[in-house]
Order: sequence, then structure tokens, then C-alpha cells
Amino acid sequence: MSRDGVGVDLETSLGYLLKEASSALRVAMEEVLRPLGMSVTHYSCLELLTQRPGLSNSELARGAFVTRQTMNVLLQALERDGYVIRPAEAPVGKVLPTRLTPRGRRSLDKASAAVRSVEVRMLSGLTEAEQSAALGILRTMIGSLRDGNDGA
Repeated sequence: MSRDGVGVDLETSLGYLLKEASSALRVAMEEVLRPLGMSVTHYSCLELLTQRPGLSNSELARGAFVTRQTMNVLLQALERDGYVIRPAEAPVGKVLPTRLTPRGRRSLDKASAAVRSVEVRMLSGLTEAEQSAALGILRTMIGSLRDGNDGA
């Protein structure tokens, strides 16, 4: 509650602080990815394709926190620029399985190292136990929101 009893006190709102942390993380990631010719969404797409092969356009979009339309435009650009390949026709159903090319893998390797350096910087003030606790707490919060738990 805010100091005047109305609204949310931004100084103590965990939701607001999470959003602020998310924004700061995105800015820091964009700063290290920009010299590599990437955005956070570009990087996220390549990382998802490597770690979760066979994702559909919709699943990639959800994983990268963008719309399906945005992901489709990104995939077309990545394919045009030689980072990924997709078959002209879906082998089964409607899903076009997207795979990284050697160029995409090399680019991802550089980007992953840059992003890891941002995470190391972000976590530098925490002990290993605090980092582990933070991961557990964040996973619990996400689960509570996704499961629709209302605290009752």
C-alpha cells in the first residue's frame, strides 16, 4: 500500500521492483548485444532454437515474449540473413522446423558469452546461497501467477 493508503508504494512493491530489474536487465543485454548486430529478441530466438529444437513459431514467440507476427517477421529476417534455415513445406502438419545454420551458431556463441557477462554482473553482489534462494523464490512466484493461485 502507498503512504497515503491509495495505490501501491513503489518503494516497497515487489512487482514494481521486478519490473525495474527486468527493464535494467534488458537495457544491459541490449548494450552487449548491439555490437554483435543483435537485439534481445534476436538472441532469445536463437537461444530457444538451440535449447529447445523443434519449437513452433507460436512457442518461439511465447518463449521470446513477443507476438506470433513479430516472431514470424524475425524468423524471415534470420533466414534471409543466413542465421537459420526452414524447409519450404512442413514435413508434418503445419510447423516449419527451424534450425540454426553454422553462422547462427557462431553468432549465438558470441551472444551467449555477452549475456552471461551481464548475468554475472547482475548477480555479483549475491552469495551462491542467495542466488539459489532468489531462483527458488522467482520460480515460486511465477508458478503462483501461472497457476492462478490467489493466496487463499
